[in-house]
Amino acid sequence: MTAFDALLVSKSGDGQTAEWTSLTEDALMEGDVTLRVSHSTLNYKDGLAITGKAPVIRRWPMIPGIDLAGTVVRSSHPEFREGDDVLLNGWGVGETHYGGYAQMARVKGDWLLPVPDGLRRADCMAIGTAGYTAMLCVMALEAHEVKPDSGPVLVTGAAGGVGSVAIALLARLGYTVAASTGRAEMADYLKSLGAAEIVAREEFSGTPRPLARERWAGAIDVAGSATLANVLSQIKYGGTVAACGLAQGMDLPASVAPFILRGVTLAGVDSVMAPRAKRAAAWARLAGDLDLAKLAAMTETRPLRDVLALAPDIVAGKVKGRIVFEVS
Repeated sequence: MTAFDALLVSKSGDGQTAEWTSLTEDALMEGDVTLRVSHSTLNYKDGLAITGKAPVIRRWPMIPGIDLAGTVVRSSHPEFREGDDVLLNGWGVGETHYGGYAQMARVKGDWLLPVPDGLRRADCMAIGTAGYTAMLCVMALEAHEVKPDSGPVLVTGAAGGVGSVAIALLARLGYTVAASTGRAEMADYLKSLGAAEIVAREEFSGTPRPLARERWAGAIDVAGSATLANVLSQIKYGGTVAACGLAQGMDLPASVAPFILRGVTLAGVDSVMAPRAKRAAAWARLAGDLDLAKLAAMTETRPLRDVLALAPDIVAGKVKGRIVFEVS
């Protein structure tokens, strides 16, 4: 029975503990595909899970890590066989099913996608759930007729994972991108990804007005709460906001004015349980539309053991771009 290392998060009194441990394959959960994990990544949700800042983990103990990429070592699923390179995002992995912060994983084959042509396993984890979510947001804007000639598109939380990939995607597709950040020192970084304008986060932090001056044809928002309400009040007539995050909060102190007076659309974007066909379409788009040089420029590669030190940083908004973990 193969032994492997894993990060195991357990309940401890009123809190939780996270420690590295050695497991064997018989400890893995049910699934029809077993794989050797080669790479994972760090998302905001992973930081919340490890630090316990939000109730992300719903089964104890748990191996966190909502993303993984690796190579199939055993499969009874009709689409996958030994040696296939695969990736996984979401589906409750790292929350209710053992996740990617381990050398081995066993999952349902229906949760997996083959690594797209033109991408490596490491590239897929540089993209990760953050980048895949960014692509879903871009697709939501396109579905609601927000086009490059419609006007500027705002991206909040621009220096984070979703924001960084969203800027790179939108810029390559011809959109004029405004990047909102609370870190002024990130201006050069954001412009290198394709942002045409840097907007201070404080412009969206006051008490929201029902309607403000029309500024944006569309927006991708990771913050929620007052930030999203302020953004909605500034969307041009017929524009769309793709909302995918709650970094500031789950509340929405807004009015119906943008929706009934300007025909604004608030498009919710979920990446965790998105249908497999939609996932495959998003990953195909990422393989074709994302500038891999820009992806490399926003990505830092670290050993998986660094995840415990980095988890509090991503929750505090101190992580720039994307982090890939090599699982050795």
